[in-house]
Amino acid sequence: MTTMAQEARAREVQRIREIQGNRETQGNRETQGNHEVQGVREAGEVRESRGAGGSEIRRHELAAFLRSRRERITPEQVGLPRGARRRTPGLRREEVAHLSAVGVTWYTWLEQSRDIQVSVQVLDALARTLLLDPSERAHLFQLAAATDPTPASSCTGVTDAVREVLDQLDPLPACVQNSRYDILAYNRTYGRLLCDLDAIPPEDRNCMILVHTHPQWRESVVHLDETMRLMAAKLRASMAGHLTEPAWKMLVKRLQAESPEFRENWERYEVVATRSKTKQFRNPHVGLLDLTHTDLWLSPELGARLVTYAPADEVTRERLEQLYGFARVSSAEAEGSGGTAQITEAAAAVERGVRR
Repeated sequence: MTTMAQEARAREVQRIREIQGNRETQGNRETQGNHEVQGVREAGEVRESRGAGGSEIRRHELAAFLRSRRERITPEQVGLPRGARRRTPGLRREEVAHLSAVGVTWYTWLEQSRDIQVSVQVLDALARTLLLDPSERAHLFQLAAATDPTPASSCTGVTDAVREVLDQLDPLPACVQNSRYDILAYNRTYGRLLCDLDAIPPEDRNCMILVHTHPQWRESVVHLDETMRLMAAKLRASMAGHLTEPAWKMLVKRLQAESPEFRENWERYEVVATRSKTKQFRNPHVGLLDLTHTDLWLSPELGARLVTYAPADEVTRERLEQLYGFARVSSAEAEGSGGTAQITEAAAAVERGVRR
């Protein structure tokens, strides 16, 4: 009996030890699990903190950048009177807001680093109001974590080979445009065909904008009213596949705001497919030009295209030669490498062409 009682007691002790061991193992697992969960939570909090911190830093940088650009612009640069009691360096916040067509309170919050959403349309308007150059414009969009929808100074899709073709086509005017009529690249003759295109900011090099708002470009188009109506119809046809894209909506909104002719033509809801035709331009340097317009598509889809203008007669061919000479001299002067003899010779050639 004694032996049996001792064996039973030993089994009971063993069972109790096993139960205690299982409890300790389970406790360790729970503790480890809690530590792991806590670690995940802490890592997530760190990531959230870093993300929030990054956004906050960008907002502060954006606010400082806007203030610095605002303070460097004089009222006279944007067509505003200075006034006798002005103490603020540069423009006031309400002036920037008015010129950009945004609310004063909203713009004030932007300069105060408030956490507010900024659309690409507003960024585009601010860039224009603050007279930002291409580098500053790119910096503005980067600080706002937004993508600039305009071509700006980068010519996506224009390869070195395409640029070589453009140069080889001189003195025939030629350029590369996308379906939104942004001028992505051009040769020397095209750069002087309708205006001094080099003097136009890259983000404004758009045929729709220029034909509706640029005085010299408009003067150079012989049949201006017909051209504006046709181009509005072509833009509506092209826009069918881009109705929700910000860049397209921005273009139409800007044209509607700046051009009564565009507003009228846009409401006609006319559509016209792209086609070749003979155009007449009145160039201030060489006179009247009769040119045959042709589009050469650079990709299977209707996107970027090479736009060329061939002379429709011998007089135009000679005048294009003279215009190309003028463009070359102008480029040389801009680069500081034009010789007096070269300039005089080109000027005489241009003069002879105008007198014909």
